[in-house]
Amino acid sequence: MKIVVIQGPNLNMLGHRDPRIYGPMKLEQIHQNIESVAKQNNFEIDFFQSNFEGEIVDKIQECIGVADGILINPAAYSHTSIAIADAIALAGMPVVEVHLSNIFAREDFRKQSYTGAASAGVITGFGPFGYHLGLLSLMQIITELKAKQEK
Repeated sequence: MKIVVIQGPNLNMLGHRDPRIYGPMKLEQIHQNIESVAKQNNFEIDFFQSNFEGEIVDKIQECIGVADGILINPAAYSHTSIAIADAIALAGMPVVEVHLSNIFAREDFRKQSYTGAASAGVITGFGPFGYHLGLLSLMQIITELKAKQEK
């Protein structure tokens, strides 16, 4: 089974970007942790990061028929991108959204997540551990869907 992890704008700058909000961990370290847990659970993982909205839409569309689920941190696009929300909605697979910071405890504009509304669930405010929680949630959803299909 395959999960694609999609990272949005500025996440390539983790470790440099305001560590009081986003923590000191670099994106590569987060990906290593995700890959380790996924392998232990017999899931294949692919990683993708882009600062460009259209590339994220393209990647979601490329997942159709290839992946079993998507773990996504759309970053700032969560609050602005109807296009990414539409791509998530049409993907036909479970998508779990993750945010390092608690978007509900930040600026008012961050409290709305268009992409989160199109996702199966949203994990927010647990720092890098949120990716672990999101991955576990997504693996559980995929496993349950596969079991239903096999019946």
